[in-house]
Amino acid sequence: MNDRLTSSQERLGSVPERHRLIRKLESIADLTTEDKEALLALPMTVKSFAADQDIVRDKDRPSQCCLILEGFVCRYKLLDGGKRQIMSFHTPGDFPDLQSLHLKVMDHSVGTLVPSKLAFVPHASIRDVIRRHPVLNDALWRDTLVDAAIFREWMVGLGRREAYARIAHLMCEMLVRFKAVGLTSDHAYELPITQAELGDALGLSTVHVNRVLQELRGQELIILKGRNLVIKDWEGLKAAGEFDPTYLHVEPHLVT
Repeated sequence: MNDRLTSSQERLGSVPERHRLIRKLESIADLTTEDKEALLALPMTVKSFAADQDIVRDKDRPSQCCLILEGFVCRYKLLDGGKRQIMSFHTPGDFPDLQSLHLKVMDHSVGTLVPSKLAFVPHASIRDVIRRHPVLNDALWRDTLVDAAIFREWMVGLGRREAYARIAHLMCEMLVRFKAVGLTSDHAYELPITQAELGDALGLSTVHVNRVLQELRGQELIILKGRNLVIKDWEGLKAAGEFDPTYLHVEPHLVT
């Protein structure tokens, strides 16, 4: 992995960056002061990656988990013909490969979509902290269950929703998830993905994605300029995407 790094390594992430993890877990669980201090004290090796680089690959046997500090990351599988299926997007505060604590071999890849900074935490350190702090054990377990709930919702979208609803639903989901870690301004946030990457996630061609985006703009549900997304009509976009935030299991104030 080291040959894919694009900048020097640091031993510790800054405290503000680490607080993304705390905010993420607090959106789904109640943490004590001791729990938060234990998270801030975790040993981390921080590495910077360029866009479109693998963090961990299919068939790897990792000995550490990666925490996203900055940037945007996806899980994906490559088919034999080279086609890619993106299975989830991940924001700062996420441990996208937390399952590697218990599953020895990766069955998919995790890669960056934009330049990103990640902190690598040894499995042994995570196991130690969750043994000493049962609430953190419960919170991280709950986080993996929410991950599974998101997978289920994406499966419903891919199987039963039209393209229009798939894209509207994803925009609603990402607003809630970015809001949980303090990366929104009212109903606006940065969505740093291309139309091709959106298509890889939702099983759509780039042409189809473009057509739907034009429709969402034309109905004045969103304003999308480059990476900057403004949801003009939150209730209208939720209706368009058939969005019910229950599966995200976050505090109610994050979904209004």
